[in-house]
Amino acid sequence: MNSPSKEEYDQGRYWGLSSSIDLHSCEGGYIRDEEKIRKFVVELCDLIEMKRYGECQIVNFGENPRVAGFSMTQLIETSLISAHFANQANNVYLDVFSCKYYDPNTVAKFAKKYFKAEDYDLKYIFRK
Repeated sequence: MNSPSKEEYDQGRYWGLSSSIDLHSCEGGYIRDEEKIRKFVVELCDLIEMKRYGECQIVNFGENPRVAGFSMTQLIETSLISAHFANQANNVYLDVFSCKYYDPNTVAKFAKKYFKAEDYDLKYIFRK
């Protein structure tokens, strides 16, 4: 999937860009490790030049084995990064929303490599 260009984003006078990335068959040890998740957030924000606002919140919960795992939220100056890490499937469901432009493909490729995913699905939309 081609990412939107910064020029396309600027010309459309959009308010924001939202991407959803589903990472499949990730390395189980990575998605179950709070410190690795925290490090991922820092590295991702540095990569896409987003300024973190406050501490990253990471909580492990879920009684139903299908959905049990960590959930993460990180406020950024321009909005929010969030994710859920599903233990049973070893999948990660990552969302990035920002009114500052970023490249969704850069995010997806970085996350795939970091969590050692087999593959991913990426969807993005402009927000007006």
